[in-house]
Amino acid sequence: MIDGKAVENVAEEKVNEQIDNDTEEIAAEEKAEDIQEEENRASAGEVAQESEEKEDSKVAAKEKKKKRKDKKDEKIEELNDRLLRNMAEFENFRNRSEKEKTLMFEIGAKSVVEKILPVVDNFERGLGAVAEEEKDNAFVKGMEAVYKQFSTVLEEIGVVPIEALGKEFDPNLHNAVMHDEDDSMEANIISEEFQKGYMYKESVVRHSMVKVVN
Repeated sequence: MIDGKAVENVAEEKVNEQIDNDTEEIAAEEKAEDIQEEENRASAGEVAQESEEKEDSKVAAKEKKKKRKDKKDEKIEELNDRLLRNMAEFENFRNRSEKEKTLMFEIGAKSVVEKILPVVDNFERGLGAVAEEEKDNAFVKGMEAVYKQFSTVLEEIGVVPIEALGKEFDPNLHNAVMHDEDDSMEANIISEEFQKGYMYKESVVRHSMVKVVN
């Protein structure tokens, strides 16, 4: 005969065992879910960290590129500045050389003119000493033609006589070697010219030797 109490106990044990098994399974599932969630969180964190690292890397790359660009621009600006300075120095050197060359040429030309002026003086003295009746002489006319050509050439290269007679005395142009008393003329006026003065362009080659009224 089957004992009802024993059957009840066995059934209760089975139920309790099943409950324990179900509890363990639920706990295991919950633990697995917790682990998966932690893994997901960790993975999400890694992704976020990786994304942040990539962003930082991009920012760093941009900064590095910007620095390289800034250095490149600075180098270009430095080279341009150096080029402009060199060009300015060369232009100054060229202008200075041109001025020096012009000055040297003018000094040389002035020196040549100084040596020629006595020849001009002799021409003028010789022609001035010719008697009136001899001015139609072929030789005299030939000398006059040479003198005129000589004077024309000097004028073309910038050599011109200094005006003196009847002009006010100017120490920059005239050299007073005598003084005169003449009531018919104003004071400081040149009354006579002993030797003609000349200028080469804007420079005095020889001062005029003159007599000045006091």
